[in-house]
Amino acid sequence: MQDTFVKIKNAQVLATSDLRRSALLIAESGLRAIDTKTAVKKAVSIQGDHLCINESICSIKAVKRIFVVGVGKCATEAAEALEDMLGDRLAGGIVLDVKLLEICTLKKIKCFSGTHPFPTDANVAITREIVTLLDGLKEDDLVIVVVSGGGSTLLCLPAPEATCVEESMIVQELMRAGAAIYEINTVRKHMSRARGGHLARYAHPAQVISLIFSDVPGNTMEFVASGPTMKDTTTVSDASIILLKYNILEKCGLSNAVLIETPKDDIYFQNVMNIMIVSNELALDAMGETARQLGFTPDIRPLYLKDEAREVGKNIIQEIHQKDFGACILAGGETTVTIKGPGKGGRNQELALSALRNIEPNEVVLTLASDGRDNGEYAGAIIDSVAHDFALTNNLDIEKYLSDNNATLFFEKGGGLIATGNTGSNVSDLLVVLKDKQAKK
Repeated sequence: MQDTFVKIKNAQVLATSDLRRSALLIAESGLRAIDTKTAVKKAVSIQGDHLCINESICSIKAVKRIFVVGVGKCATEAAEALEDMLGDRLAGGIVLDVKLLEICTLKKIKCFSGTHPFPTDANVAITREIVTLLDGLKEDDLVIVVVSGGGSTLLCLPAPEATCVEESMIVQELMRAGAAIYEINTVRKHMSRARGGHLARYAHPAQVISLIFSDVPGNTMEFVASGPTMKDTTTVSDASIILLKYNILEKCGLSNAVLIETPKDDIYFQNVMNIMIVSNELALDAMGETARQLGFTPDIRPLYLKDEAREVGKNIIQEIHQKDFGACILAGGETTVTIKGPGKGGRNQELALSALRNIEPNEVVLTLASDGRDNGEYAGAIIDSVAHDFALTNNLDIEKYLSDNNATLFFEKGGGLIATGNTGSNVSDLLVVLKDKQAKK
């Protein structure tokens, strides 16, 4: 196989051993597999008067205008691929991404950037533009909606009596409390008039095809970007229960949260087709193939990453101790971090730091955020017993850094941080755990 790196920018620096290089190559193959432009071009094609998406075929013979609306971390790259593909058939569109765009290369689609992970008035203003575009569509129009991670924060459109400030406070406290992504997005659905099926309501009676890039465990599409084109199965009551469970309103100093019920009428979803084209499994399948080519035996777990990051790190390193040489655990999903300290770091770095406490020779752990942003500028971290020995020699107290939620500072001192920049992809987190193919003397 080709021993090159495109996505992991500092791979050559990190590949200080054959085992580390293997882990990096496996991760690289996963990131390449979910490259947004590649995935769109593979999944979508136009054949005469038909738009084909994977196994689905949609007639566009009677369609007068085609628009593209994109939200999230994959929006711009997907829009570029779609604009190239649609050519003169494209009437226009809007994309709202988390990236700061110095230059928009799109010709017919307007580009905007919003704030993430917490919404601001900028997100609200651009969301209103999206709503205005969708609200003006006719029955013979088609809108292709790109739905990807980060879209929840971007699609902020609170009730008239509320602002994005309350939402920011509530979401921040939910994250601090370690709430699961489906809980956070249940609340988000009911704090915006652009999530939880609302975009489908605005677009009605036009045809809607949503291309979904899943970043949620289990790939439940209604929770990806809080399901803007999906009929919502949750209610205001569900959101209220979650707020009460974590005592969020008291923590925020709020007397109440302005919650909005999501559209429940089937008529808004009759002309909507939601199709998942990228998921965690796509990355993991590619990683498994690379692992086999390198001589490892992959154990693939799409839903493994959940619960507290430090507990997952502790458990996975204990498990690899018991495996045979050549073992390879590949996992996807999203852990949580209950923030108790003042430090800096993401869930991937915390998982790696926790695993570092008990790592043994012949073992490597690599974990990263597929969007390249593990709550900061780094994607994640890679560790081995050499990193553990370095920490001991240099008096880096792993337990102290863990208790302070300060994994980034630890790895800045001890090395191992993975740099990818914004990948333009997002399928949540990826984990590689290897045991060398034979004992090293």
